[in-house]
Amino acid sequence: MRRLSTIAASAALLLLLFAPAAFAAEPATVTSDLIIATNGTLEVPAGQQVDTVIALDSNSTIAGDVDLLIVGGGRATVTGATVESIFVTGGTVDLQAGTTVTGDVRTLDGTVTQQAGATVEGSIQSLDDDLAAMAILLIPVFMVLFLGFGVAAIVAGLLVAAFGARQVREVEALIEQKPGHALVAGIAGSILLPLAAILLMVTIVGAPVGFGLLFIVLPALAFLGWIVAAIWLGDWLVGRMRGSREPERPYLAAVLGIIVLAIAGLLPFVTTIATLFGFGGLLLAAWRVLRPEAPPAAPVGLPQPMPSAG
Repeated sequence: MRRLSTIAASAALLLLLFAPAAFAAEPATVTSDLIIATNGTLEVPAGQQVDTVIALDSNSTIAGDVDLLIVGGGRATVTGATVESIFVTGGTVDLQAGTTVTGDVRTLDGTVTQQAGATVEGSIQSLDDDLAAMAILLIPVFMVLFLGFGVAAIVAGLLVAAFGARQVREVEALIEQKPGHALVAGIAGSILLPLAAILLMVTIVGAPVGFGLLFIVLPALAFLGWIVAAIWLGDWLVGRMRGSREPERPYLAAVLGIIVLAIAGLLPFVTTIATLFGFGGLLLAAWRVLRPEAPPAAPVGLPQPMPSAG
C-alpha cells in the first residue's frame, strides 16, 4: 500500500508539473522551480525559494520557502520554513518550531507531527477515510457495470448462437481437437496483430487501416473470442448435465457459459486465458478458410477405380 500510493501520487504530480527538475541522490542545495530527491537526502536551506519539492524515500530538511512539499516515503523535517501546502503519503513530516504552513496538510497513509511553535493555518486532514468512503460508494457502480456487461454479453451470445451456430461449432471443434494450437495462435495473434496495426499507423496510407484494426477490429475479435469460449464452456456443461449437447443452436449453452465464465472471470487470468483460446480458435478457423486442407492422396501402388462406361 505504501509503495503503491507513493508511485501513484508521484506519477500524477509529475504529469501536471512542467518545469525543469533537479534530482538529488545526496545532500544538495539546488535552486530550481522543481526539486526531486529519490532514495537520498535533500536540503532546502533558509532563504531559498522553491516552487515544488518532491522527496521520494528520502530524508529531507526544509528550512527555506516552499510552495508545495510532497513527501512519498522517508522523513521530511521542516524547521523554521514557510510552506504553502504539504502532501505526504507513506512517509513522515515533522513540523518543528518556527515553521508556518499557510495552507493545508494532506496525508495518505502518512504521518504528520506538529511540534510546539509550528503553525498550520489551514487544516491537517487524512485522505484515508475519504478513499475508504469513495470505495464503498463505488461498489454499487461496479456492480451495475458488471450486470450491464453481463446482460450485453448474454445478448451478444444469443445473437452468435442464432446466426453463427455452424461457425461456432467449427471453432469449438478446433479448440477441442487442437487446444495447444488454439492457445499458441491466440497468444501469437495478440502480439503480432497489434504490432502490425502499429506499424501501419506510422504510415500515411496505412494509418486509417491500422487505427481501425487496433481500436475496432481487434477488440471486437477479442470479445467474440470470449463469447465463443463461453459457448464452448456452456456446451461442455450442458453435455455433462444432459448427456449430450444441444442438437441445433446453442442458446442454453450461450447463456449458461457466459454466466459461469463471467463469475469465474473474477479470478485472476481466467478471462485472459478463455479469450486467448477463443481468439486462437477464430484465427485457426480463418486460416482454414484461407488455406483449406488438401484431400489426402491415394495410397501408392493400389489400383485406381475404373471410370464407368456411360
